[in-house]
Amino acid sequence: MNTDTAPTRHPEPAWVEHVMWWHVYPLGFVGSEVRPAAPVGERPLEHRLDRLAGWLDHVVDLGLNGLLLGPVFASSTHGYDTVDHFRIDPRLGDDADFTALVAAAHERGVRVLLDGVFNHVGREHPAFRALSDYGPEAPTADLFAIDWSGWQPGQPVPVGLFEGHDILVALDHDSRATEDLVVEVMTHWLARGVDGWRLDAAYAVPPAFWARVLPRMRERFPDAWFSGEVIHGDAAAIARDSTMDSLTQYELWQGIWHGIADRNGHELAHAIERHDALLATFAPTTFVGNHDVTRIASAVGERFAGHAAAVLFTVAGTPVVYAGDEYGWTGVKEEREGGDDAVRPEFPAEVPTPTDLTHAYEALIALRRRNPWLHRAHTDVVHLTNTAVVLRTATADAAVVTALNLSDDPVEVPVADATQVEAGGADLGDGTLRLPAGGWAVLSR
Repeated sequence: MNTDTAPTRHPEPAWVEHVMWWHVYPLGFVGSEVRPAAPVGERPLEHRLDRLAGWLDHVVDLGLNGLLLGPVFASSTHGYDTVDHFRIDPRLGDDADFTALVAAAHERGVRVLLDGVFNHVGREHPAFRALSDYGPEAPTADLFAIDWSGWQPGQPVPVGLFEGHDILVALDHDSRATEDLVVEVMTHWLARGVDGWRLDAAYAVPPAFWARVLPRMRERFPDAWFSGEVIHGDAAAIARDSTMDSLTQYELWQGIWHGIADRNGHELAHAIERHDALLATFAPTTFVGNHDVTRIASAVGERFAGHAAAVLFTVAGTPVVYAGDEYGWTGVKEEREGGDDAVRPEFPAEVPTPTDLTHAYEALIALRRRNPWLHRAHTDVVHLTNTAVVLRTATADAAVVTALNLSDDPVEVPVADATQVEAGGADLGDGTLRLPAGGWAVLSR
């Protein structure tokens, strides 16, 4: 896009500097059947969202103040094949259950973010099914980009698919009808009290589409936040051209887990340097786990899960904790049908007893809460080997230092002007820090 005509970026809402999210995949969390045999319209209503509400005190105890909900709208299977954007999935509950969950969150000072699947819909969505019956004369035909030439009634509708998935039918993002649908859906749920949207598969949607939709949303909901799922591409350009407030930082996630798992501090440092450059445009949405990837404790080993969390909470961005990572839960994503199940498990009805890693998360989150300036602060790499990394994130008035030892031997590293250990474990000496084998520490000045 020509910079002379680039859309205006608006400042993110002020509350975002202070928010940290707890991300859940609701269908798995409450133990719903993800691949049910019964069609959507024949499924019984199951009131399960209250199970999620039972964990809200845990969210607050961790120090988090945001609940990022995966798909909650009626869908055929896993939630990303939506069939009704205005109805809560009956496997989770109904409108009243959702209202109660949002109210319970807000009573605790916890904001709520919804997962908006607006790149595609499920093949069973009524808008698409109408095309089989009425072809180009269907009232919903403008939602889909279809070449109807040569089509005959009774033939399959020649629609585009999302990444080759037959059940995921792509919407037409050049169409005003699609734009109006997305605005209507977002408006409906923001008016119901949610605080913003995670925009699923935003990388597959032209940035110009969001640049038309989001200003319409901000006119009525200026305090709403919009974070797009972007896996690859020029993040700064996408943020500028789309006007999204934030984008998911997959490059940093990969640098963290690869750098730790492979004992390659240089890869981690490179990812942080590239992450730092994005701050001139936006504050990224940062994470070390989500519903689509292998759990961090499995990726780096349970011994090093705390190292990943230490980086997450001490570099710039808006941190997201994937529910269960604070306990060191494991799970490996596999490329097959059902390959996500291990990272999207059912949660117990009772909140488990905190582990040492849980307490480490609490300490790191508390540090982050005391230092909200970390949201946009720059990070310097002040010491670097394959197995020892020291990061310093600072302003003119304050600094946080993160030291990682990835080796099986103790190591001594520079303290980089820090004066107090805030989390982890290390011996602070005169200008140096002694980390135990496989140890980490976060310090402040």
